[in-house]
Amino acid sequence: MSTIEIEYCVPCGFLERAEDIQHALLEQFGDRLDRVALVTGDHGVLTVAVDGEIVWDKAEDDYDVDEITRRVRDVI
Repeated sequence: MSTIEIEYCVPCGFLERAEDIQHALLEQFGDRLDRVALVTGDHGVLTVAVDGEIVWDKAEDDYDVDEITRRVRDVI
């Protein structure tokens, strides 16, 4: 079982995006996950980490929930 953390920038208003990612991951992998946590951050952050390893970062990648889901699938 894996743990996923979605860190999102509160001042930037990324909560809705973080919730969309969380929902997609729980739908796809809910039975294989211990936790999908939303973690508050700032400075424009929006990242997805699986067991402490960042698999997607808004600073480097386009926002695409399907791509994020694929990357998580590759790790878990």
